[in-house]
Amino acid sequence: MKKATVVSIDAKQNEQPLSVLRRFSRKMTESGILRSVRARRYHARPESAYKEKKSALTRIDRRRDRERLQKLGKWVPKKRGHR
Repeated sequence: MKKATVVSIDAKQNEQPLSVLRRFSRKMTESGILRSVRARRYHARPESAYKEKKSALTRIDRRRDRERLQKLGKWVPKKRGHR
């Protein structure tokens, strides 16, 4: 895990708040913190091989059960159409 980079700005004497904010945002852009955070925002870890296999077997079992119930007439598939 990367170490957090700290960006700090001290307001100079008689400096406008808007210029302090501008300097801060420029410093954040130069440091690259925002880019890295946005890149990691929606990152999802890949599932383990065990979990992938388990979910595949579960899907196969569900599909087999639905087909059996459909043959017996106890389950009617929903019609897929426009919303």
